[in-house]
Amino acid sequence: MISSPSSPFLTLKTAAGDRHLPLANTHCWTVGRGDDNNLVLPDRWISRNHAMFQGMENGEMYLIDLGSRNGTFVNGRRVSVPVILQDGDRITFGQTEILFLHPASAAQAGRGAIQATVPPDQEFTATAMLHLRRLITVLVVDIRDFTVMTRQIDERLLSEAIGTWFRRAGEIMSQYSSGVDKYIGDAVMAVWVHGAEGASGPEMLRILQAVRALAEMTGQLHEQFPLPFPLRIGAGLNTGQAMVGNNGTGDRPDYTALGDTVNAAFRLESSTKQLGVDLALGETTYEQIQALGAQEQLFKRHTVTLKGYDTPMTTYASSFGDLNQFLRDCQA
Repeated sequence: MISSPSSPFLTLKTAAGDRHLPLANTHCWTVGRGDDNNLVLPDRWISRNHAMFQGMENGEMYLIDLGSRNGTFVNGRRVSVPVILQDGDRITFGQTEILFLHPASAAQAGRGAIQATVPPDQEFTATAMLHLRRLITVLVVDIRDFTVMTRQIDERLLSEAIGTWFRRAGEIMSQYSSGVDKYIGDAVMAVWVHGAEGASGPEMLRILQAVRALAEMTGQLHEQFPLPFPLRIGAGLNTGQAMVGNNGTGDRPDYTALGDTVNAAFRLESSTKQLGVDLALGETTYEQIQALGAQEQLFKRHTVTLKGYDTPMTTYASSFGDLNQFLRDCQA
């Protein structure tokens, strides 16, 4: 995200006057009392690592509370899951109020759409520079029974627990060479972009290890927070071709993906509920991990009808217990 007159920014009122903080040149900005944050706020009501702004390739800006003790508020309402910020939103951390301003977003809302400025004869070249067709693996993870839990605990506990889950999920994705590409309510989507030679065995193993780490982290969250029941996740994993855009830099790529491969990953995650399993793999994903020794004994074959698809789809599904067994076998 390059700084420009239309880039989003924050306005913080201080004794010396308004302080403007551009959200540019990177895609993630942390807020808190600790000196390791991008925005350090000396407010004793603010946690050391309080919240995070994350910019997306499509220009949207998410605000994520990182499990802060006193909460994050947007226009007076506490944030319990990632929210998309709008131009003019008032954000409160502790006793500090910040104004979020996004000129490009406001202009787009006023005009209905931003007109392209690329001449017709250059349109194809410009698009080709932004998006490439690549082989990717998409992971979609959803917190089970989230709505049920929201009815049983107060907003403060919900914000702390779910904020912690989102932060740790992001850390796990980074550890296993991916990153959170989208926040969707109580779910996250991550993308791995494979090289021209295709998906390698070590890559697929790392992705499955990321799924295991997410499941283990989620299952341990009730040990830190007094939740009414241990949290669980469902996961969909799909491999295929997609249009991929890189909005990062050469040494720090930031990919987002579009297409049927992504849509199917979401549908596969939804199918885990009807199948009564934890993890559903697309057929191509299963073919990739067969080279690692995957068998239908642990990843059972199912035929499912996915929403939005005319024909049934084959999936290979397992419990996280079976996934753990498979990963242990790979390490033996």
